[in-house]
Amino acid sequence: MGQSGPPPGADPQLWTWFTSVDTDRSGQVSAPELQKALINGDWTPFDLDTVKLLMNIFDTDRSGTIGFNEFSGLWKYIRDWQNVFRHFDRDNSGTIDGPELSEALRQFGYNLSPQLLQLLERKYASAGPTVPVPTYGHHGRPPPPPGISFDRFVRACVVVKQITESFSRLDTDRDGWVQINYDTFMQTVLTLP
Repeated sequence: MGQSGPPPGADPQLWTWFTSVDTDRSGQVSAPELQKALINGDWTPFDLDTVKLLMNIFDTDRSGTIGFNEFSGLWKYIRDWQNVFRHFDRDNSGTIDGPELSEALRQFGYNLSPQLLQLLERKYASAGPTVPVPTYGHHGRPPPPPGISFDRFVRACVVVKQITESFSRLDTDRDGWVQINYDTFMQTVLTLP
């Protein structure tokens, strides 16, 4: 039972977009429908893990789909992130590289070690996890991973935020150390996106 018209006070343009995304006319948008609608600046579709993460944030009633109001929040969130992405993509390459990622996270208040930054960069590089490659170039190092596309940048930042918040909840004395048993560790990890 899809809605025939926009709810009162709805932005008509946003309603038009919502109805075009809701291809089965159910009045709700599913993850596959949302994935078809979201594209990066280079016209590649968002990867499904990022779509599911976004759905998880905005599916407030836990229905597995998002209605128009939830969709409105999601749309604003993506627009805000696009501005953040453009701000940190200093070289206008359309992707975020290691130094740009480091700067973004530092400005968000996350001071990750160089090792963690490198791990994050490799994990979210747009081509997926990098496989060992032959070394070449001066210094004998492998080439840097490809940049991080918009969708993966959002996911990397959200994941760092959620992991940090999970750690902070456990670090009750705020000394940067926690002692947890296996069950608590697994619970913490499995409840993350």
